[in-house]
Amino acid sequence: MRCAVVGAGAWGTALADLLARNDHRVALWAREPEVVASVNAQHENTTFLAGAKLHERVVAHPDLESACSGAELVLFATPSHVLRGIARSAAPSIGADATIVVATKGIERETLAVMSEVLAEQYPAHTVVALSGPSFAAEVVARQPTAVVAASSSEKAATMVQRALSGDEFRVYTHDDVIGVELGGALKNVIAVATGMAEGLGMGFNARAALITRGLAEMTRLGVKMGASPLTFAGLAGMGDLVLTCTGALSRNRSLGTEIARGVSLDEALAHRHTVAEGVMTTHSARALAAREGIEMPIVSAVYRILFEQQSPRAAIAELMRRELRAEGDT
Repeated sequence: MRCAVVGAGAWGTALADLLARNDHRVALWAREPEVVASVNAQHENTTFLAGAKLHERVVAHPDLESACSGAELVLFATPSHVLRGIARSAAPSIGADATIVVATKGIERETLAVMSEVLAEQYPAHTVVALSGPSFAAEVVARQPTAVVAASSSEKAATMVQRALSGDEFRVYTHDDVIGVELGGALKNVIAVATGMAEGLGMGFNARAALITRGLAEMTRLGVKMGASPLTFAGLAGMGDLVLTCTGALSRNRSLGTEIARGVSLDEALAHRHTVAEGVMTTHSARALAAREGIEMPIVSAVYRILFEQQSPRAAIAELMRRELRAEGDT
């Protein structure tokens, strides 16, 4: 079928290549003229995914209308803070029968909506599927075995996306817990910033394991309060994505946390990056969402103080260790 991928960062480019390898015709929308030129002339996204040869069926477009017109599947992979505006601009070009997929992980800062909610507001007549799970773009485009989740209230739509993306090296499971899958994909980035900070301070594997485990507890508490199943956080979009992002060498959020702990300012750490570290923006949103729902999230709060209130990472971790003693299962 004809597919459109909106957003030509590393993840969008990898998914476009994956769809093309599965025999679909793929239009990849890119804001940057140099990305359009390199994809079409060299079959490579030299800006965001250099070194990866893309399938010839991936054709880059500089405008949303030509990319989205006639597409049966439209997949959004833009940064979270621009998703709403780009989706609004693309709306006139998207057919009434198209299935909408969102591969962006985040929580909108102004509304505290997850990404599938943002698209559902822009496309009320369409079914939206959320794609999430442990998946570095560079490994997907290199055809390393990967497993993710396609979540939707519509089993038919989730199955359609599953079949469109699945192949010998990329396995998609369907899910119906959209809010759990979305929160898992967004919140793990904040915990990854925290584990990077611990690493930057020279702390060992004990600290990393504690942050991952207690971070998962925070994610689950918030998710359950918002109607998610706790089992979702034990799956690919929860524990799977959390472990990958907190330990993988390709994790942008983990590496940003490491830089911050070593004395680099947040502005400096962000300035030299071509790609977005979603954990920074999600820290704002997650803290506000926890306050709205009345859920205690001490690791998220600590990351917020470090990033935006200039608390030192070492002091923040010391505060976490001095919190009131309690049973592990306490909420």
